[in-house]
Amino acid sequence: MAAAAAATFLPHTPTPRRRLAVAVHSPTRRRLSLVFSGPPDGALSVAAAEEKADAGEEAAAAVSAPRGGGGGGGKERRRVVRKAWEKLVRWSRSWRRRNRSDVVETTRKVVVLGGGSFGTAMAVQVAAKKADLEVSMLLRDDLVCRSINHSHINCKYLRDHRLPENITATTSASDALAGADFCFHAVPVQFSSSFLEGISTHVDPKLPFISLSKGLELNTLRTMSQIIPQALGNPRQPFIVLSGPSFAIELMNKLPTGRNLIVIKLYMAAMVVASKDKKLAAAVQQLLASPNLRISTSNDVTGVEIAGALKNVLAIAAGIVEGMHLGNNCMAALVAQGCSEIRWLATKMGAKPTTLSGLSGSGDIMLTCFVNLSRNRNVGLRLGSGEKLDEIMNSMNQVAEGVSTAGAVIALAQKYHVKMPVLTAVARIIDNELTPKKAVMELMNLPQVEEV
Repeated sequence: MAAAAAATFLPHTPTPRRRLAVAVHSPTRRRLSLVFSGPPDGALSVAAAEEKADAGEEAAAAVSAPRGGGGGGGKERRRVVRKAWEKLVRWSRSWRRRNRSDVVETTRKVVVLGGGSFGTAMAVQVAAKKADLEVSMLLRDDLVCRSINHSHINCKYLRDHRLPENITATTSASDALAGADFCFHAVPVQFSSSFLEGISTHVDPKLPFISLSKGLELNTLRTMSQIIPQALGNPRQPFIVLSGPSFAIELMNKLPTGRNLIVIKLYMAAMVVASKDKKLAAAVQQLLASPNLRISTSNDVTGVEIAGALKNVLAIAAGIVEGMHLGNNCMAALVAQGCSEIRWLATKMGAKPTTLSGLSGSGDIMLTCFVNLSRNRNVGLRLGSGEKLDEIMNSMNQVAEGVSTAGAVIALAQKYHVKMPVLTAVARIIDNELTPKKAVMELMNLPQVEEV
């Protein structure tokens, strides 16, 4: 899985080719066909093919060079690596020049629905794009509104971070949504339908909705791509889902821009936006991308949503293993099994396998299952340590979506005839029908079968 996640950042290694594969060689080559997630349309030109051929020759030279700790072979390999990196940098600059967008320049206002930690972090991310961009947060809590407007601090979440002055907050849906170019939906899944129905009369039917919420509606098994248009009464409401490995606190601690290069901590992240509308996905990509945040695009809305929902349930299972001190071997086995279960269900629902090995799948799973900042993992850790679920939930000031999603996941599994032993065990523990210890013993006693 780590290799699959790394593929998002690293270019594919070109296949070695002989020089005869390219008929014409130009001394003024400017293009390089190395890409992060597939070549852009029209990128494989003659010049790009020449670059690939050269890269293949260099790779062959590196392989044929003498091995050992020193000598000419080592210098040759270093030269090949250096040249490959320089070409990658040139390609990157050329690609940015060719794909400049005016999305940021033409965007005047963005609205964020919800004032939780992730909604606040995305408001800051967008507000930093330009000083005259208006970012309006629609909240229910008047105290938080006053704190943001007067002190530029969300006093409930991320209170140690000062917000940009172009972020304002309001409790009025009409004021927040008026003239908005994009809308970020950051309301928890279980409350989204009723919330959206209440503001639907103020929503422009062409306003793009970018969903930040991960999970499934418990009673209906709906995803956000179904909830948003149905609640707004507009089946054609433009929809995008944003997902991937990202904690709000780390998005807030981003690299300073300009000439200030003195940094205590450098946090970077990568996420994916998915939409059936390719142009809309590209527009949101440009709106969000920054030096500290990479954004990839996808058209696999189902895969991105299902992976984002199910990984929260798996994170609870990972936390239970940690809380019970079952060891690293058990943790690795359980997460691997959970990944398989997510793949079985998601592909049955129409998801692409490549999505599940990407940022919104393996990437988000690794972050949520193995890092202490994960709310869902911490719920599992406390369950594994012997605490009761009611006590855990009452002590939290943020929503752990995996708790409410677990039951919905099992209902989906039954609908699509998929066996999901690990995620089913989590649902039974949450329903207080099984203790963590008993669940582990039952899972270990399952039949020894062929790995699939």
